Amino acid sequence: MRLSFRDFLLLAAPLLLTAGLKAQMPATTSSLGHQEVDLGVTYTAQHSNLVSTPTFWQQGGSVELSTQTWRGLGVAANITGTEVGSAANSGVGLDMLTTTFGPRYTWYKPRGASPKRSLAIFGQGLIGEAHGWNSYFPSAGGVQTSHNSFALQVGGGVDLGLSRHFAIRAIQADWLRTQFPNSATNVQNSFRLGAGIVLTLPQHSK
Repeated sequence: MRLSFRDFLLLAAPLLLTAGLKAQMPATTSSLGHQEVDLGVTYTAQHSNLVSTPTFWQQGGSVELSTQTWRGLGVAANITGTEVGSAANSGVGLDMLTTTFGPRYTWYKPRGASPKRSLAIFGQGLIGEAHGWNSYFPSAGGVQTSHNSFALQVGGGVDLGLSRHFAIRAIQADWLRTQFPNSATNVQNSFRLGAGIVLTLPQHSK
């Protein structure tokens, strides 16, 4: 499944946004040299659609592993599972698992008097696969109860560090594009909101 030029722009948008934010702020030794590996676990609510309307909410959770390697640039891998028993009161449920991977940019700054407290704002563009099951997907050969789809996830979030190894993910917001068959456009645009905790392994460069 091919990405259009618009999809590539959407993929790059959060990285350019956070890079622009950093460019407007004075550089510090911490922001230039900060490196870390994060494991985030969040509750996720996903606003989805079957075709275009009506829409419905799915509930679930996400696990996300990310790393900063050079001047805020890094990579992230995300696994998210969501489910709904009756999508848009149709009587048809939908379970979904997405696995995505791609670049992330993080602007990092110590927060307050304690160097252990921090603020991190990140943007990312991830691509991968979505697997849907316990539902109905129309196809040329009939109706399938499960299907795999391309997935594009673009968004960002804010982490509030409370100690050297623990942070609160105050908010994460992502746009998710999938391409499950639906007898119409075969495209779904979903919006995700999440919040949770982050375990951090800081590796400050000298």
